[in-house]
Amino acid sequence: MNYELIISLVKEASAFVFDKSLKESVDMKGSADFVTAVDLRISDFLKQRLAEVTPEISFMSEEEKGEIAEKRWILDPIDGTTNLVYDYNFSSVSLAYFNGENIEFGVIYNPYNKDLFTAYRGKGAYLNGERLKTAPDRELGDCLIEFGAGSTKKQYADESFAIGKEVFCSCLDIRRVCSSALAIAYVAAGKINGYFEHSIKPWDYAAATLMLEETGCVSSDWDGKKIQYETASSYVCGTKKAYEFLLKTINKHYVK
Repeated sequence: MNYELIISLVKEASAFVFDKSLKESVDMKGSADFVTAVDLRISDFLKQRLAEVTPEISFMSEEEKGEIAEKRWILDPIDGTTNLVYDYNFSSVSLAYFNGENIEFGVIYNPYNKDLFTAYRGKGAYLNGERLKTAPDRELGDCLIEFGAGSTKKQYADESFAIGKEVFCSCLDIRRVCSSALAIAYVAAGKINGYFEHSIKPWDYAAATLMLEETGCVSSDWDGKKIQYETASSYVCGTKKAYEFLLKTINKHYVK
């Protein structure tokens, strides 16, 4: 697998973020659920180019409907579409290769500040070419925690914010950058220490989950089960101390 070529394709596709006409073409998939022509153009571009260079691997994308194959690319063309629409300038393109059992490779690219996260199974995770060290396992009072409330999942607001309040009162501070892929990658990079959300999709977390594994972090669903890559899932991750606290706190409030 020529991963450098794959990375170059992701960076090339990310240039569509700066096409004003594409960004201004906005539709709604549902309440508070935007899709722009940027999302669609990136998805179409990468589907076509990946099929040319890896014809044996199928394709799964937020904007793609169809059967889920065993070996597949998993793409979120724009993670943080609301941020894109509102010129918040904090979005990413996230792509992972799933071999049928595990994520083998992941890349997350923020075209605004050009942060490039990559991970290779058994070979480490990297930020802008520099290998990430084991994420620091800080005491809870020194931790920054990110949480996703989900603008399309407001039925879970009471639950999510009850968890968030307890976390906020126990940690240093909380964050909401509203790009799951980048938030989880930041945990791997030691910029924040934990993350949780009631329901996100495989394309939100596939690439970033490998980055966690390669930097000694832990992830699971809210039941403590191994993350899967077929359907939406609850998600919690962090360094060991943060993860254990988050999972314990979640289970005080989680209505199963």
